[in-house]
Amino acid sequence: MTQQKFNPYLSLVEIPPGYLNIMGYVDASEVNGPGSRAVVWVQGCMRECPGCFNEESWSFEINQLISIDNLAEKILADSRNQGVTFSGGEPFWQAPALAQLARQVKAAGLNVMSFSGFTLEQLQSDYAPAGAKDLLAELDILIDGAYVESLAINTPDSPVSSSNQRVHIFNPALKDQINWASDQIEVHIFKDGSRLITGYRGGLELTVGE
Repeated sequence: MTQQKFNPYLSLVEIPPGYLNIMGYVDASEVNGPGSRAVVWVQGCMRECPGCFNEESWSFEINQLISIDNLAEKILADSRNQGVTFSGGEPFWQAPALAQLARQVKAAGLNVMSFSGFTLEQLQSDYAPAGAKDLLAELDILIDGAYVESLAINTPDSPVSSSNQRVHIFNPALKDQINWASDQIEVHIFKDGSRLITGYRGGLELTVGE
């Protein structure tokens, strides 16, 4: 293992203040949380869980840098987006920047949800990544726990991908909207012919159309 895996902060310091290092982005997804929502996949995760859907997200090297302000504008520019989901990678390694983004989109009326390989208890502890409590304070929903392949569910009535994961609803208004499923797949086709496939079984795959 490299030193980078033991201390992701060595790579995170390369991200300029006010920016996020992301792996991907899509508008109007309906398989990554309640309703129609923007999804931000951040870059960087140390867990390397067997069966991970997004192995490309493991590296902490710079992938796509985007400013918090520009990303907020992008999210709010699409009227279909009712909320935002942070996925990855591990969102909480970039918690301070995501907390800022969350505050901007929530001020415009959107809800915010995040996946995390950390448990809620870990994120509330003194050993949590920097800014974890600030991001938690902005979340309406948290899906916590690392993906465990031996506990995979993949059923049409479960919002989590393995049975150890939990759904924490911090906003009571969303308690009846936990209606996405762990076996859903979604394909987005963009104007340039590229396609993004997302969802638990779909993982996150970006291909260029012929």
